[in-house]
Order: sequence, then C-alpha cells, then structure tokens
Amino acid sequence: MKKLISTMVMASALALTAATAHAGEIAVIVKTTNSNFWQNVNKGASAAVEGQEAHSMTFNGPASESAIADQVNLVENAVNRGVSGIVLAPSDPEALVPAVKKAFEAQIPVVIIDSGLAENGKEFFQAFLSTDNCAAGQLVADKMLSEVGTSGKVAVMSYVAGVGSEVGRVGCFVKRINEKSDIEIVGPFYSQSQMATALNQTTDVLAANDDLVGIFGANEPTAIGMGRAIVQAGKAGSITALGFDGNADLQDFVRDGTLAGTAVQGSFQMGELGVQAIMKLLNGENVSEFIDTGVVLATKENIDQPEVQNVLY
Repeated sequence: MKKLISTMVMASALALTAATAHAGEIAVIVKTTNSNFWQNVNKGASAAVEGQEAHSMTFNGPASESAIADQVNLVENAVNRGVSGIVLAPSDPEALVPAVKKAFEAQIPVVIIDSGLAENGKEFFQAFLSTDNCAAGQLVADKMLSEVGTSGKVAVMSYVAGVGSEVGRVGCFVKRINEKSDIEIVGPFYSQSQMATALNQTTDVLAANDDLVGIFGANEPTAIGMGRAIVQAGKAGSITALGFDGNADLQDFVRDGTLAGTAVQGSFQMGELGVQAIMKLLNGENVSEFIDTGVVLATKENIDQPEVQNVLY
C-alpha cells in the first residue's frame, strides 16, 4: 500500500504539468447535484480545501441518480484531464468499476463515499467513507418496531435497486423486521430517487393498503414524496412513517408529526473527510480503509439537541 501511494504521489505531481489538468484538482463526483444531501457534501468538500493553496476542488454529478452512464462519463473525463484525486459516490456498484479502474491505472487516488463498489472494484480505490448503512437500516427498523409492535403491514419506499447504500439500508431494515416480528413487508418500491415518483407510489400504496401501520422512505427525495403523500391522504400522525436524510422538508415533517423520525447521515462529513483523505494520500500519509461517518435518528423529542442539529442541513 505504501509503495502504491508513493507511486500515486509522483504520478499526481507529473499530471499537474499537463496542460489539460487543473492545478491540484480534486474532483468530487456525486450521484446527482439536484439534492440538498449532495449539496451538503459539496459544502463539506469546500470546507476541506478552504485556507490552503495546494489543491482546488470541483464538484459535479449527473442530473439524476439514475443517469449512471453520465456519472461514468464524469469519472472518465476527470481521469482524462489528469486530476490529482477523485472523491466518488457511485450510483451503481458495478457500472462504475471500469471507470475507477482507469483512475487506478492512471495512478490517481480514489476515495469512495456513501455507496460501495462491487467486490471486483475494491482493489482500485484507497478508502471508503460511509454511514454503516446496514446499522442505519437496523436503527430505523428498531424505531419502527417500538412504534407499531410486531404485527401488521409496513411498506418500504426505496430509491434505486442495487445501489450499495440501498442494499445495506433497505436490506437490513427488512431483515431486522422479519427477524423480530410477524409484520408483512409491502414492497420495496423504487422511486429512482424522484420525489414525484415516490409521491405517486406512496399514494397508490396507501390506497391499496388501508390497514398499513408503518412506512419507511429510504432516502431524501423518496422520504419527501412519501411524506407529502401521507399529508395529502390525511394520514399524518395515524401511520408511523420514518424517513432517511435531514433536509428542511424532512425536519418539518418530524416537527409536525408526519414523520416519527428520520435517520440522518453525516453528509457534510462525507465531503470534508473524503477530500481530506485524498489530500493525506497525496502527502504520503496513511488513511483508514473504512471511515464511518455515522447516523443519527432525529425525532420530535431530540431534533433541537446539538448532536442532531450538527448533521441536519
């Protein structure tokens, strides 16, 4: 590993002499720029480069999380222009492997955030920063069980099937519910991280299951659409709804009782620590292979406490 990092440092220094490269550019490439969650990652990444001159930071992502080919192109373009390092939140665990491999072959260090790569891509990046999504899913499941008991129906409104974060988050939620109760799981339904799609899907689920006791929206746009559908159906407060992520809309839903809680990741920390990890690698320093950026369950009772306010955005 030390030999590899040293080689990367030399290659990055050489890359800076290329006319097409931005001096010291660290490319932060996320799943989409059209989300407050990812804009909060941007804020953290910007904070990491503030006050120093050795590196600049660029922030980019496709128009939607389902535009996987566009994200692949963004990574390949970053490699082609010889950036110093890449911080990447892969939209698809398999599809991004070849692009990350190209970065590895070009001796450009890559740090993965939020969602993991497939097993065949693990040798091509140097660190992974994420919420422990399985633990987060279990945390939400335990909250659901404490609210609804061990019987009835619970719907799962998910986002993009097969994404690393979704596999852990939703998979471990469902497994925990199944292990600890006789609850019937309805779904998962996949919104493709589109709020309007989640709203329509939730409206249909509520209409088709008037005996639903609980519902889980597994990421920001999905949870917002779910919450709006619950309000429109007049079921706010009568069904236990739990969300994921912590923008202003979801905070309002927690405060007014539409959501019993929302699990919030350290999105700012993903950006800040991700860029800092790249800078450490470029300096020849050791970086942990996995860095847990944490999760907090925000409820009406604790939402104003400092440890929760620190992760909301």
